[in-house]
Amino acid sequence: MILRDKIDAAIRTIPDFPKPGIMFKDITPILRDPVLVHQIAQEIARQFKGLGVEVVAGIESRGFLFGMLVAQELNCSFAIIRKKGKLPHKTVEMEYALEYGSAIIEMHEDEIKAGQKVMIHDDLLATGGTASAASKLVGQVGGKIVGFSFVIGLDFLGGKKLIEQQSSKIVTLINY
Repeated sequence: MILRDKIDAAIRTIPDFPKPGIMFKDITPILRDPVLVHQIAQEIARQFKGLGVEVVAGIESRGFLFGMLVAQELNCSFAIIRKKGKLPHKTVEMEYALEYGSAIIEMHEDEIKAGQKVMIHDDLLATGGTASAASKLVGQVGGKIVGFSFVIGLDFLGGKKLIEQQSSKIVTLINY
């Protein structure tokens, strides 16, 4: 079975979560299968080998799950991007628009050094707002975006178009 099919078989779809009309793609069943988890991390890393990635930046919270593993596969450091107020040290932040309102993400100001090549990872690409904000946050401290990786891409929400402005290297392992 090819990797995309294994991922598809493991993902569960939860209707009307977190609100009516949403078909939530839940990746947590993947975590029960250590072989599949390893294959996912290896495949994402394979697609970024040779690009000089120095830091994988994982977006809270499901972006931490595979992001750290990908960083290990690439033998590079891992930086966390969290919601405002969750980090204890000096931070930089980026506000971005949501469908209804706004949100702020932040990271420690010393996570990424100027000029370092950064790959941003999250579990899912939807509208692209969070990934775009994360790339701007990385840029704020002088990091250079090498690309983005996601386990799932929800193509019908158009997020790829938004983040293509920051990098044309966008990896999704399965698309809906």
